Order: sequence, then structure tokens, then C-alpha cells
Amino acid sequence: MTTQVAAETFLNFVNGEWKATLSNETIPSFNPANKTEIVGNVQNSTRADLDEAVKAAKQAQLTWKKLSGAERGNYLFKVADILEQNTDEIAETMTKEMGKTFPEAKGETTRGVAILRYYAGEGMRKVGDVIPSTDSSALMFSKRVPLGVVGVITPWNFPVAIPIWKVAPALIYGNTVVLKPATEAAVTAAKVVKCFEQAGVPSGVINFVTGKGSVIGQGLADHKDVHAVTFTGSNNVGSGIGQTVAARGGKYQLEMGGKNPIIVADDCDIDLAVDAAISGGLKSTGQKCTCSSRVIVQSSIYDTFKDKLLEKVAQITVGSGLEQGTWMGPCASEGQFETVKHYIAKGIEDGADLIFGGDSPSDESLQNGFYINPTIFENVTTDMTIAQEEIFGPVLALMKVETIEEAIELANDVEFGLSASIFTQNINHILSFIDDIDAGLVRINSETAGVELQAPFGGMKASSSHSREQGEAAKEFFTTVKTVFVKG
Repeated sequence: MTTQVAAETFLNFVNGEWKATLSNETIPSFNPANKTEIVGNVQNSTRADLDEAVKAAKQAQLTWKKLSGAERGNYLFKVADILEQNTDEIAETMTKEMGKTFPEAKGETTRGVAILRYYAGEGMRKVGDVIPSTDSSALMFSKRVPLGVVGVITPWNFPVAIPIWKVAPALIYGNTVVLKPATEAAVTAAKVVKCFEQAGVPSGVINFVTGKGSVIGQGLADHKDVHAVTFTGSNNVGSGIGQTVAARGGKYQLEMGGKNPIIVADDCDIDLAVDAAISGGLKSTGQKCTCSSRVIVQSSIYDTFKDKLLEKVAQITVGSGLEQGTWMGPCASEGQFETVKHYIAKGIEDGADLIFGGDSPSDESLQNGFYINPTIFENVTTDMTIAQEEIFGPVLALMKVETIEEAIELANDVEFGLSASIFTQNINHILSFIDDIDAGLVRINSETAGVELQAPFGGMKASSSHSREQGEAAKEFFTTVKTVFVKG
């Protein structure tokens, strides 16, 4: 791989132009594999910069909404083609900016291409229904119409897929967008926005503003001309955004944390379950909202499962993500690195047994990055912090149970309800799990992580605001229903 990412400065994209912030301040984005390397600089924008972007989006929406769904879809098809052509460059930028391994970053970028093409096709689907009227001489029907300007606030862990799975449906249904990405991944997001520019998407339809969440994120939440806000991130921030948007009568969508369980029954394929616990819990350095963080195992197979798990985890290679054969990269930032270390220390303090990892690699070449080895605790009880709070790092908590009923009860004993899986061949266990687990994404004999773009995605309890993203379900959030009564 020879492409180098220069430490250039990336501007905001407002009304079809790349602009510096009025403050003339920038924020550096560092490589978590080498904390002295600046991947790029992004704008530290002001409220005035945001107001300009919202104004541009509001004006552009008047024309954008009048295009047919097919016409809007044609733009998204063009964006998809350009993103596909730039897959390697954007994936490498992602790896350098937030630490995801290059194969994972490339897979995410390819998924972004697929999402764009999926929603481009949605431009040709129905947007309403004919409804029988009590008046035989009248025609009554419903039609879905856009909301207006949508604020999109995205996290650093999926800097291509999450912005696209929010922006694409917003646009196809006739809205315009102001995108505020997480600063830690804003260079990658800027390169995605360049694909929209190169595709000729009209000025003001997509706007890109970087900066502090307290200024730009909060500004989107309380802006009178932002009709809806879709957010993915932490519960603390999301709850505040939801309250702010709701207080002014706007529409909001929140996708937040998870504490996802994987239940391992005594009749399962143990090797399959072990692989799923590792892949679902440790890939992307555990920095997925759907990652497996609690592994609940029936006691009769617990020791066998644990031994196989430890054997395979010991084979994991840690590195920058660009190196051939690297399985797991660094934590995305110093802040996340310190958070994971805090939870590991808390697990030990609370009395869990640390049986693997818990430290940083000893390899001298990795000392300048935010690396943590895969970490496994056992004898974890449900009252411990590491069993209740989202860690967002490569930490697995093993929990032993006697029955599947006990496993499901334990799995539900958290405030979150995003994703859950069970490994079993027993149809009764499967049906009980489907009915009784409190999770928006339920997976059987498959890891908790992994979302198909054509299917609704979202959580229960504190994991979401109960709306759903992706698939046709996105239409529910990004549009509102207008009922029409026509009489000759």
C-alpha cells in the first residue's frame, strides 16, 4: 500500500463550496496508531458557520423536494460510483484516522456503496396508499412528504457507513442535510462528502460542518430551521439532544449504547460460538454499538468454551491496521483508550477475575499508539460495572448460568436492548429467546454484531428512541404523512 494521507486541512462544505470557519481555527485529527502523526486538520466551526449551512439547506430544499424520486436516485447512483472508485483511499484514511484495520475499513466503504445504491432504488418505490372514502365520488390517498432540513450527527466508529445510512434516505425522500461528523473521524467523512460534490449534487442539498459537539451538535438540536435530527452516539449526549429537539417540536432519532449478550447453550456448536464471541466482541477493537460484551455460558460446557476461547484469543495479532495480517487495531483515540483502561481497572476492583489481557502490547513498535490487548474477565456478576455499562473496547465478560431461562433473565438485566444472540440447536430455546429477549436485533447462531442494510435497525430500552434506521423503515423517520381528499 503506497498511498499517503497528507496532513492537509479540510474545509467545511456549505452551499456547494468548501469554506474555512469564521473563527479561522482548526482541530487536528491524530492517528491512534501513532499519536504524533496528524492525519488532517478540520474546521473548529462557530454557530455562525452552522447558521449559514442551515440557511443553504433550507433554500435548497425548496427545489430538491420537487425532483422526482428517480431524479434524486440518479444522483445517489453517481455518488455510489465515485465512492466505489475511491474505496481504497477512503478506507486507508479511515484506518489511519480511527484505527480500524484496512480490510474492515474497506468492507465498510464497500457497504457504503451498497447503501447508496439501495436508497437510490428507493426513489422508485411507492410513497403512499389509496384509502377508501365514505364518499363514493371522492378520491382519498396518503402521500409521504419530506420533513425539510435534517441535522445528521454521526460517531467516529463507522465514519463512512453511518453518515451514508442517514444521509442517503434523508436525501432520497426529499430532505436536505447538514452533516456534523465526530471530530475523530471528520477527515474520512470529508472525503465521503467530496464524492457527493463530484457527483454534482445541487448546492445546499448536503452541507458538512465540523466542530465541537457543544457548538455544532447542540446548534443543530436547538435550531428552529432544522426540522429533524438523527443522532448516533453516547446515551448522555443523545438524551440531551432528544430533549432539546422535542422541546421545540422537532423530530428526533437516537441510536445509542448497547451491552449486548451472547448466550451459549450446552447443545451448541462450541467452535462456532467461540468464533462468534471473538468476532462480535473484539473486531474493530470492540468499538461497535452491537459488539458482544457479555458472554453467558451454560455451566456444563463453560470450561470447554473458556479453554477454546482463550486458545483462539491468544492468536490475535494487534497492530496499526495497515500491516498485513493485523487482526485488531488500536483504540480510536486517547480518550477511548483511557476509558477502556478505566473499565478494566474497575472490573478488577469489583472482584472479577482477569484471565487474559488487560494491558497494552509489549511490542516496542506499538508503544506510540493507543493499543490494548484483547481482555477477558470471568466470574463476572450482573451487579458489576463491567456487566452493566458499555465499555466500547476489546473486553469480554464471561458469565456462568445453569439454564437458558436464567441466561435470558441475565441478558435482560441491563438498561440497554440493542442486539443479542444465542447459540443453540434447540428450537424451544430459540423461540423463547426470540420472544423474551429485550433487544431490537435478535440473531440465532450468529454474532451480535452485523447489520444488513435492507433490514430495520434499532434498539429497545435505553439503546434508542424506538425509531428504526436502514431498509424501508427509514422512510418512517425521514418523511411525514399527508392525507389528500379530492372531490370533483
